[in-house]
Amino acid sequence: MAKSNTARIARADSERPVKTKAQPAAELDRLIHERVRLAIVSALAVRDSMTFNELKTLLKTTDGNLSVHARKLEDADYVTCEKSFAGRVPKTEYRLTALGRRALERYLDHMEALIRATRGR
Repeated sequence: MAKSNTARIARADSERPVKTKAQPAAELDRLIHERVRLAIVSALAVRDSMTFNELKTLLKTTDGNLSVHARKLEDADYVTCEKSFAGRVPKTEYRLTALGRRALERYLDHMEALIRATRGR
């Protein structure tokens, strides 16, 4: 009975496709790939800066959710955060850094390549 199982396993292994190169998904920037973080860097790519409240309204997210994701982007130096006051009201303003812009461009290039490969072009 052991020979039969060994033969079946060997046959199954021989029928599996051979991976000759790294999988494209492994190259994705996981930091930007998350939906809210991608939305943040995309919004900041088309505007010089946005306030916390502008981003929150645009993305339709909660204070906590936006704060956590913006902090991850800030820790990676993809965005900068400036805190100030307008009178007594706190104002938080975000800007995309040059590093963040390059990361977004690489991410978009990669996604376009995946789309072309999927469509066979």
